[in-house]
Amino acid sequence: MAEQTALAEPHDAGGAKPDRAVVQDALGVGIAVGLSGFAFGVTSAGGGLSLPQTCALSLLVFTGASQFALVGALAAGGNPFTAAAGAFFLGVRNAFYGLRLSQVLALPRAVRPFAAQWIIDETTAVTLAQPTRRAARIGFTVTGLALYVLWNLTTLLGALGAEAIGDTEAWGLDAAGPAVFLALLAPMLRTTGERAVAGIAVVLGLGLLPVLPTGVPVLVAALAAPVVLWAEGRRRADRQPDGRLEDQRDGGRDDRRGGRQGEGR
Repeated sequence: MAEQTALAEPHDAGGAKPDRAVVQDALGVGIAVGLSGFAFGVTSAGGGLSLPQTCALSLLVFTGASQFALVGALAAGGNPFTAAAGAFFLGVRNAFYGLRLSQVLALPRAVRPFAAQWIIDETTAVTLAQPTRRAARIGFTVTGLALYVLWNLTTLLGALGAEAIGDTEAWGLDAAGPAVFLALLAPMLRTTGERAVAGIAVVLGLGLLPVLPTGVPVLVAALAAPVVLWAEGRRRADRQPDGRLEDQRDGGRDDRRGGRQGEGR
């Protein structure tokens, strides 16, 4: 019964967190990352996309990395199908986020299709950082709502004021999203295995970035997790036979001692 309860409420272990604190954290992330929509609006307009096309990408796609990848490839003169494929591969990670969040949030079936639109890096990080299911739901909802509204608003303003804003890299807007995500992720790397996964993923992602198409290095970097899990499993397996052999030796010694005591009697 206890195991069933643990499975049903996978995120309810640990101390509760005040709703106000969850909302503040979620708003902080939503506002900080949402402002980077300026960068996308400017980049998209500068890459030749029209205002309706730019706004449609933010409204319908709503995953910053994929949007930047698509616009960047088009601005560089890439084939539209190749650019779309790269953006698609980069967005595949959100499907894996959804598998985890479906267990944590346990939303009603009618709500899940709408919630899926908000499953991105930032909402996932905020949700998984919460100690209870209630806090996770609040964090996901507030982060998703704040980020969606602000991202689309700043996308519109950025596309309209592309000439006035100028170089987005000079303002640092293009780095706001990744910086916030890393700040949320770093405190969650508590064990040696988790740090190993992060380190290997960084090496794979950065190392393959110059030689593979856009989006593919991210997928390859995801292989760091099964590699580390396999290595840890082998290490445990190597330890178990030694332990069993030692137990057998101890058991044999005890049997011999018992036999000698019986003969003495």
